[in-house]
Amino acid sequence: MSMKLATLALAAVLLAPAQAQQKTTLTVATFPDLDRAAKAAVPAWNRQYPNVELKIISLQYADHHTAMTTALATGSGLPDVMALDLRFIGKFAESGGLEDLAKPPFNGLALREQFVRYTYTQATSSSGALAAMPTDIGPGTLLYRKDIIDKAGVTEADLTRDWASYIAAGKKIKAATGAYLLADAADLRDIALRAGLKDGEGIYFDAKGQVLVDSPRFVRAFELGREARQAGLDAKATSWTNEWAAGFKQGRIATQMMGAWLTGHLKNWLAPDTAGKWRSANLPGGLYGSYGGSFYAIPKKAAHKPEAWDFIRFMTANKDTQLNSLRVLDTFPALIAAHQDALMDEPIAFLGGQKARLLWRDIAAKVPAIPVSKYDAVATDIIRDEFEKVVAEGKDIKTALADAKSLIARRARR
Repeated sequence: MSMKLATLALAAVLLAPAQAQQKTTLTVATFPDLDRAAKAAVPAWNRQYPNVELKIISLQYADHHTAMTTALATGSGLPDVMALDLRFIGKFAESGGLEDLAKPPFNGLALREQFVRYTYTQATSSSGALAAMPTDIGPGTLLYRKDIIDKAGVTEADLTRDWASYIAAGKKIKAATGAYLLADAADLRDIALRAGLKDGEGIYFDAKGQVLVDSPRFVRAFELGREARQAGLDAKATSWTNEWAAGFKQGRIATQMMGAWLTGHLKNWLAPDTAGKWRSANLPGGLYGSYGGSFYAIPKKAAHKPEAWDFIRFMTANKDTQLNSLRVLDTFPALIAAHQDALMDEPIAFLGGQKARLLWRDIAAKVPAIPVSKYDAVATDIIRDEFEKVVAEGKDIKTALADAKSLIARRARR
């Protein structure tokens, strides 16, 4: 071997360990089913970022958010990337433990026009910090069993015209088929209390933090929910319980108002044998809303922030990744560029061949930009409890809402 070749060989040996050490492990903390999107993206990620290995840690939904709350509070056990659900985004955005992605070196506001407009509002704290980037959204839709409403002589227009028509249709369905109009009267209350909201208006709190739950829209929402319960139109099955799932499997629930992503859950595990019998429509009364949505954030104490930002952009601002998540999870992309793909025109077999993604795209464009509060989760729980006292114990609605307002205000002052 020549001296030159020997020198090159020695250099290669000496450099090899150093090159191996350059490989970074990026920790991503997430939850089901969002974890499937990250896992599905690994091959493409590895091709683009061969020196950054992804370590995906997934805990059940509640456990994950509890663990992340603790990690931010203690400063230990923090991942590089933290997945967050919409229900918790307000609380985490106000925690002070997340990077402001609007600031350099991230400059996340430069990407704002690429995403469904209401998502950035959801991820922005009261001080204006961009706490997270959106990855998927849940355009609100009314999923209904076409075979059941056909048997009852009810049309889609009857279900969606307004709330009075929706309830009247439910009475016809119950009389003709024995099926319930909806799983839980609380579902009706939950979406009806969003009626009339415009950009910048909060669900539970105004811009000054004042509690809004004794307003006429809350009274009306409680009245509608109580009316459905008193008419025997709901199965009294809370979402995500065994009774709820059984209602779909057994064809005892005719409609469900939820995010478009529920279609995937029905198809994959809730009620796969009902394929072809469901359809998707607008929510009743011309209401546009969103159910859930997922975000990615970077803790201030994360060890690998540049790589974390690369991963977040890869998952959120990359059209191919967003479309792959749609294929794998049936989630709906937050990235507008993905909405223009031919995949949107595909018939969905589970929905009887309906091209429902076109409907969901239209809904997503019309959802108002509603700000979130760190106390939204608290308010949601209190409103749920007071509503149950109304429908189960006969508590007066205005009294229930006054009590809710007082309790929410007290919790928010802590």
